Amino acid sequence: MQQQLIESAFSASQASYRHVIDAGLGFSHRVARGETVRILDLEGNQAVDTLFYNANDPSERYSASDTVVAQQNLYLTTGSRLMSNEGNVLLTIVADTCGRHDTVGGACAAESNQVRYAIDKRYMHSCRDSFLLELAEHLPHMSKRDITSNINFFMNVPVTPAGALSFADGISAPGRYVELYAEMDVLMLISNCPQLNNPCNAYNPTPVEVLVFPRQGAR
Repeated sequence: MQQQLIESAFSASQASYRHVIDAGLGFSHRVARGETVRILDLEGNQAVDTLFYNANDPSERYSASDTVVAQQNLYLTTGSRLMSNEGNVLLTIVADTCGRHDTVGGACAAESNQVRYAIDKRYMHSCRDSFLLELAEHLPHMSKRDITSNINFFMNVPVTPAGALSFADGISAPGRYVELYAEMDVLMLISNCPQLNNPCNAYNPTPVEVLVFPRQGAR
């Protein structure tokens, strides 16, 4: 799938909900079927680790493998359908001014920080920590094993000819965004990545904003 740069049909003034996620923090929000959610990169090159669950049955959740197979592509852009582990469409990307979003880089964790960087990096805050805190608040019966492979919006993870992953400077910029239409009620979990050790956010975590737009007619 080629990059599909398509601007939103919404203006920010139409949003029914807005929230700025400070650098490095977690966030969660229920998005109703028919609503559209925008994730806005306020300052550019921020990595936004994101998970989605069926809000009415969280045993159904975003599946990276099913999504990659459905798109026949490792990267997401306008038109991409985010698939669940039950083969259903959770959300569809309907607008995108960045052009490519990662499905395989995963979320930073205490263990990966020490393996990739240094033993003393183990205690740095990580995206998995943020996801666990959000699960504890909204889905306390769930645990670490319920954190699946996530989407990294705005993150640049090229695959080398040998099949290895590399973490490169971002391709986003201030004001770029991705918009997703909810095909079912979903619980969205975000870790606004706190990573300081690779260039996924230019070594400088920055805020992002989430906007939700109400259903507009039939779809």
